[in-house]
Amino acid sequence: MQFDYKSRKLTKFAHLKFIHLTVTNTKSIVKEKIILGVDPGTVVMGYGIIEVKGEKMKLLTAGIIKLEKYDDHALRLKKIFERLSSIITEFKPDEMAIEAPFFGKNVQSMLKLGRAQGVAMAAGLNMEIPITEYSPKKIKQSITGNGNAAKEQVAAMLQTILGFKEMPKYLDATDALGAAVCHHFQSKGVKSGKSTGNNWKAFLAANPDRKG
Repeated sequence: MQFDYKSRKLTKFAHLKFIHLTVTNTKSIVKEKIILGVDPGTVVMGYGIIEVKGEKMKLLTAGIIKLEKYDDHALRLKKIFERLSSIITEFKPDEMAIEAPFFGKNVQSMLKLGRAQGVAMAAGLNMEIPITEYSPKKIKQSITGNGNAAKEQVAAMLQTILGFKEMPKYLDATDALGAAVCHHFQSKGVKSGKSTGNNWKAFLAANPDRKG
């Protein structure tokens, strides 16, 4: 059955065709998600949040949690949990990416840093947010193509990728943003089965307005 132009009636065949076209068009809807990046610290903790729509990324916010005024380590951990929980409640991220602690020679410092990372993860897990951990080298490689890049180089590349005009005052914030952007690049690579080492180049190629 088809559409009868004389009677202006929609026949069964045409109706089914309309439904098919409607279902097909829903596949073109752009998927959106919000990613929270965290750079753990016991004195200063960085955080950055991006919104992803298809190939487009947009900076929502970036900043730090200052902890130096709290002498008690346990109190610092409490403040980390409270502040991150507040940020999660406000921005409602779908995923969290966190930078793995850099292991140095000072065991006590590494122990405290590990606790800070654990509390940050607990804040996300408490809100049922999936969490992925990335090494500092992996983040730098993903953002700049160089695993040994300086923090300033990462910050500069993020400014190009995300297109923000004013550079955050603290590199802890851009480090956190790096974790979020790295997570987006790596997620795309896993789904497509392609290498993710130079995904930033592919992003810039798809977004020429972000160059320079």
